[in-house]
Amino acid sequence: MKKINLALFSFIFPIALRAYCQNTEMAQEISIPVQSAIVYLYGAEVSHSKLVTLSPGRNKIIFIGLSPKLNAKSIQVSVAGDAAILSISDAMNYMANQKEGVRIKQLKDSSLALSDAVTEITNEKDAYSTEKNMLLKNDAIGGNEKGVAIAELKLAADFYRSRIKEINIELSRLNKTANLLNESLLKVNQQLIALNAKNNQPSDEITVLISVSVKTTTTINLKYIVTDAGWAPSYDLLAEDVNQPIELKYRAKVFNNTGVDWNDIKIKLSTSDPSQSAAKPILSPWNLDYNSGVNFKKSGYGYNNSPISQSNEGYMQNAPSSMQSAMAMDADQKLSKTNIAQPVKFEEIQVSELSAEFDIKTNYSIPADSKPYIVDVTEYKLPASFQHFSAPKLVRDAFLLARITGWEDLDLVEGPANVYYAGTYVGQSYIYTRSVDDTLDLSLGRDNKVLVTRSKIKEYCSKKLFGNTTKETFAYEMAIKNNRKTPVQIEIQDQLPISAQSDITVDAIETSKAEYDSKTGKLTWEYTLQPGDVKKIAFSYSVKYPKNTSIKVQKFRTVSAPSF
Repeated sequence: MKKINLALFSFIFPIALRAYCQNTEMAQEISIPVQSAIVYLYGAEVSHSKLVTLSPGRNKIIFIGLSPKLNAKSIQVSVAGDAAILSISDAMNYMANQKEGVRIKQLKDSSLALSDAVTEITNEKDAYSTEKNMLLKNDAIGGNEKGVAIAELKLAADFYRSRIKEINIELSRLNKTANLLNESLLKVNQQLIALNAKNNQPSDEITVLISVSVKTTTTINLKYIVTDAGWAPSYDLLAEDVNQPIELKYRAKVFNNTGVDWNDIKIKLSTSDPSQSAAKPILSPWNLDYNSGVNFKKSGYGYNNSPISQSNEGYMQNAPSSMQSAMAMDADQKLSKTNIAQPVKFEEIQVSELSAEFDIKTNYSIPADSKPYIVDVTEYKLPASFQHFSAPKLVRDAFLLARITGWEDLDLVEGPANVYYAGTYVGQSYIYTRSVDDTLDLSLGRDNKVLVTRSKIKEYCSKKLFGNTTKETFAYEMAIKNNRKTPVQIEIQDQLPISAQSDITVDAIETSKAEYDSKTGKLTWEYTLQPGDVKKIAFSYSVKYPKNTSIKVQKFRTVSAPSF
């Protein structure tokens, strides 16, 4: 009987042990840095990977120290081999604070030490002030009925005077020391603010339950979308001379405010939308209209407000997708819980409907301090034709333009450009990519070797009354001189006023063969000037209106000036 029981036990025990192991969850906590990121104009997809050893049965893998700004709906986990993923969940950990950089830790230690020193000085001052008040209150010597000997009174007076003097000197010293410490403390705290240091910042954790039948060593890949990251284009335009190609340096300003530093990671920039809906697309009407100017709206990031909305005259795009709004709302909820503010403002721009991606060749480190860090994207050598432009009514300078064809293939995103000409910084321009032309005009700033003047010809200006009508006549002369050693092509623009009322009429008297746009009132002249040439342009016009009315026949600009 014992032999039968022993045989039965030896048969059942391995099965029970195997079943126990399969039902037991082996938990591992894993802290892994970000290895790569696809950075979108708003948001980023970060990736991690880790080689782990899994025991037979269920294994609970807990990824700790993750960004508190991650979108739980975007979590993706993959495991190589025969491992089966049973569940994925995430939770915020408010107890495990994230590791701080050495610099921030040093500054926080300094802030704490300075605060303690200020507190000690405050305690000393209180003690001296209390003693001083006791001395001042104890000014009755010997009581009210019995007098005090002169010698005793002198000794008491000397003691009071000496001790109060010592207390005042000590209080003055302590005040000076406290002021110095407070100044140092203010500087340290301001530096902490500049580094975007946060106290007791929580972290997110992702728990993955994996089942394997045998002991396995495999790689787990994890990726998800985070908010509070993004990039904006930045360009450098370098032109040496009008007979040389333009060098365009395409750069990006990347910011990271996710709560986790990106250290030496692979970066890809993208203009696509990380919150694309899975629903089928629906084409909406595309209305073309005349642009009345480029309007940019600056807007901050507010709670329960979507960070980006795109619109422009002539081409309208829908507001952010519901999924993107959900991402923003999800981020807002986490921000409100963790008291983390969003310090980055957003600007409305337009990008091509066909998304572009840029693989960055060099690894970069982007600290989680919300500051923009320059990332080199690519460089182009662009053949260009050069032309000058001037609107002397507004600015009495000639601007050098580089005209580039085939720019649609460069995947440019509209943004600011620092302009350098002949090795000198000349100012900041802006690259507009929303043009419907196949030529992109890049402004290279003022050219001081092409002179432009505009003056009123007073003898041809007049104001007369004809019955019930007032007629005013205006005449102007512009002069353009080419001081360059090479010919220049230049476009000159001015304008005539446009009547907005039926009883106001505008008549062009002389336009010097200008191209006239009746809808805008714009006058355009184009000339090729040889070296040393001077070209003069005269134009005049009249305005008629009822004599009992007043109209503004000249345009003025508003500036600030001191008032005394």
